[in-house]
Amino acid sequence: MNTAKFTVSAIAIIAASATAAAARDNVQTAGSSTVLPYATIVAEAFGENFDFPTPVVESGGSGAGRKKLCEGVGENTIDIANSSSRIKQSDIDLCAENGVTEIMEVRIGYDGIVFASDIDGADFAFTPADWFNALAKDIVVDGEVKANDNATWADVNADLPAQEILAFVPGTKHGTREVFDEKVILAGCEESGAMEVFAEQNGGDEDKAEEMCTALRTDGVSVDIDGDYTETLARIDANKNAIGVFGLSFYENNMDKLKVATMSGVTPSTESIASGEYPVSRPLFFYVKNAHLDVIPGLQEYIEFFVSDDIAGPNGPLASYGLVSDPELAATQEMVANRTPMGPLE
Repeated sequence: MNTAKFTVSAIAIIAASATAAAARDNVQTAGSSTVLPYATIVAEAFGENFDFPTPVVESGGSGAGRKKLCEGVGENTIDIANSSSRIKQSDIDLCAENGVTEIMEVRIGYDGIVFASDIDGADFAFTPADWFNALAKDIVVDGEVKANDNATWADVNADLPAQEILAFVPGTKHGTREVFDEKVILAGCEESGAMEVFAEQNGGDEDKAEEMCTALRTDGVSVDIDGDYTETLARIDANKNAIGVFGLSFYENNMDKLKVATMSGVTPSTESIASGEYPVSRPLFFYVKNAHLDVIPGLQEYIEFFVSDDIAGPNGPLASYGLVSDPELAATQEMVANRTPMGPLE
C-alpha cells in the first residue's frame, strides 16, 4: 500500500475543508460482528495514513447497527452501519421517519457461512436438507408432517456420523442468521420436499409454508448464539460433539481449533466463494448516512479508502484476512466517489 499517496491526499483534503464546522471530529460506525474485524483493520490503517482521527468501530449486530443509523441526523448519531445482510425496507422506512433520506449502500466484498466442529471430531459432508431435517421443528416423513425427533446426524442421513445433534446457530439479530435461514434451512426445506407438503397443508400459502420451514426446534438441539463467533467457538470447546455456524474468515483464523464441513460437496474457501461454487455465501455491506458526508471530517475519505484497490482489492489486507474481493469493486468505487444514494430495494 502506498502510504505517502494516502497521506498527501489527506493533507490536501484537510486544507480544502479546514473551515468546515463539525462538533464531532471522528467517524463513528456500528453493526455487524462479521464486518467488525474488516472495519477495524481499515479504521486503524486510516488513522495511521491520514490526518484524521481513527474511526470508532463498534459491534452490536447488523440489525442493531442499521437501527442506530436510522435514529436521525446529527453528531449524536452514527455515520455508518456495518451489515452482513442487506438493509430491509423497514430500516429504510425508519430512516425516512427520522429524517435520514439519503443512504449510500457500499458492498465491500463477500463472505461464506461455514459449518465447523472440533478439530479432533468426525468429518461431515452436509447438504441443506440435512440441516433442515436436523433442526426444523416439523419435518416430513413418508409424505406426512411430524414433529422432529431426530437425535443423531445418522438419523437425518445414514451417511453422516451417529453423533448427537447439537448446533450452535446465530441468533435472530445477526445478519448471519438471515443467510442461514435463507440459504440453508429454506433451501433444505425445498430440497427435501417439505416445502411443497407444508404449502399443500396451508392451502397453497407459500408464506405460511416458509414460516413452517424456518421454525426451529426448541428442545435444546438448536441453540441460538446472541454473541459473536468467539462465543460459538467457546461453546464448541465445551461441547466437542457440537457443530457451529461461522463466517469463513473466522474459521480460517481458527483452523487450529476447528474442522470445516463440506456443503453440497464443496469445501468453503475464498476460491470456491469467488467462483460462486460454494452455495452458502453472502455479500457484506456498510450503509452511509449521506447527510453526514460534508459534516463529519474524514467520512468521505474513509469510505473511499475502505473500497480502494489497496484495501479491498484481491491483494489487499482484507483479502488476506478472509474477505472475498468483489469482482465489481470498480463500480462501487465510482458510486462512492459520486456519493450515489441507493435507490428502492429490488
